[in-house]
Amino acid sequence: MHHATPLINTIVGGLVLAFLLGILASRFRISPLVGYLAAGVLVGPHTPGFVADTSLATELAELGVILLMFGVGLHFSFKDLMAVKSIAIPGAIAQIGVATLLGMLFSTLMDWTPVNGLVFGLCLSTASTVVLLRALEERQLIDSRRGQIAIGWLIVEDLVMVLTLVLLPAYGNMLGSDAGSSALSWQDLAITIGKVVAFITLMIVVGRRVVPWVLAKSASTGSRELFTLSVLAMALGIAFGAVKLFDVSFALGAFFAGVVLSESELSHRAAQDTLPLRDAFAVLFFVSVGMLFDPLIVINEPGAVLATLAIILLGKSAAAFALVKLFGLSTRTALTISVSLAQIGEFAFILAGLGIALGMLTQEGQNLVLAGAILSIMTNPLMFAVLERYLARDATDEEQYAEQKPGEEPQSPMEICHHVLLVGYGRVGSLIGAKLAQAGMPMVVVENARPRVDALREQGINVVMGNAAKAEILSLARLDCAHWLLLTIPNGFEAGQIVAMARAKRPDLHIVARAHYDEEVTYITERGATQVVMGEREIANSMISLLQLETSLVPQTDDSVPGQRSLPF
Repeated sequence: MHHATPLINTIVGGLVLAFLLGILASRFRISPLVGYLAAGVLVGPHTPGFVADTSLATELAELGVILLMFGVGLHFSFKDLMAVKSIAIPGAIAQIGVATLLGMLFSTLMDWTPVNGLVFGLCLSTASTVVLLRALEERQLIDSRRGQIAIGWLIVEDLVMVLTLVLLPAYGNMLGSDAGSSALSWQDLAITIGKVVAFITLMIVVGRRVVPWVLAKSASTGSRELFTLSVLAMALGIAFGAVKLFDVSFALGAFFAGVVLSESELSHRAAQDTLPLRDAFAVLFFVSVGMLFDPLIVINEPGAVLATLAIILLGKSAAAFALVKLFGLSTRTALTISVSLAQIGEFAFILAGLGIALGMLTQEGQNLVLAGAILSIMTNPLMFAVLERYLARDATDEEQYAEQKPGEEPQSPMEICHHVLLVGYGRVGSLIGAKLAQAGMPMVVVENARPRVDALREQGINVVMGNAAKAEILSLARLDCAHWLLLTIPNGFEAGQIVAMARAKRPDLHIVARAHYDEEVTYITERGATQVVMGEREIANSMISLLQLETSLVPQTDDSVPGQRSLPF
């Protein structure tokens, strides 16, 4: 019997195509986001073949927005922002202003209204969090000064866009009112701002106490399902309550739900447990955005598409470069920030959708935003590749020094040999480090978390700050004459990279690494590790060893042989 399953058809069709095209994009070294958007185009109404239910896709996209913004809030860090506030805050605001003005200038050429130009320019002004962070991680720039400035810049952009999503509807109402009701419109705007302030105050005063308490209570039950459910219930519930009780957006509610949740000691676990669901709905969000895109605009209006792309790749980048140089930073840093911001993503889609709903952006404008996003995301890896070649050729010692984090002193190679090189000083690494120190064994720790580095230096322990995946960091830790290399970091892929690099330089080195899964054990072993320790296996071995199989401790049975006992494993 035939069943009408539009929801299942939409989810299955979107996810399967997104997976296939995402894999294809990755093979061509393009961001998988391009594949997700292309999947949406293929199942959308503007292309032949299967057409997904657009109304259901919109609902799924709304869930995707909530979970995307929840993830942004969950990883939001005031500390990271404050470290580079003197550059990131004024720089990001000025760059948003320049991009918006360029968008408004473009709108005059397209005979759009100033409001259309304003929304269009705002859509082009903010970079994609997903694309930028992934690009920095792939190039191991997260911990560099350039990476810290780019992330701080991005945080400011996100905050401005969240505020824009809240104020844009009220601004639209003001523009739609006549002169006689302008006072009422200003009053509506004041009421909207008041509701936003009330919601934020409630979250800061009450939410930061209640939410961590609820998390702790759900975690104490011992049920992983209940804990995950509590995180999702709070994220979705707060977002829904923000709309129903305070008339603010789902985006703002979800963002502050994440911010409040990030202050809990269980925030890392909350992020890990909800990551699969957030990723799945984020994919559906990008698919639903692609469904709105009419690819014929690239053929019918190539000039407009190229002009949009020029604003994103050239206008924004030039503004960012000039602003960073204005603050006295190196060309190396300015170029990295420029390339990092030369793309647009999720906020552009959210803002464009809101502009369409409010009648503040034309369908043509939305198509140009989507075309600009797809093309800029595809172009961004190529720009990074060109940048890396240029920097590798022309970098000076002064620029290498400027690459250090704010307040970080230059590091010199350790004056030590025949030592243990310990990578990572978290829960596992700190236990190993304590035993090595107790045994009096010489040791050098490689750690990228500044607080841990400062604490180790206060204890007189040799420590190199940085990512061990970088050859220069291992060189500072004297890999050339180390006797052991112990990798305690939880990332199996990164550990494999370090093992391969260390084995190429030191074929005789004893390397012991940590893994969580059988696949990671195989991966790390194939790259040259002497031994790989998997936590679950070691726990099982320890529990077996604690059984104490001596006859004095083993209960005897009538048919048992004295001194012997067979075990069922």
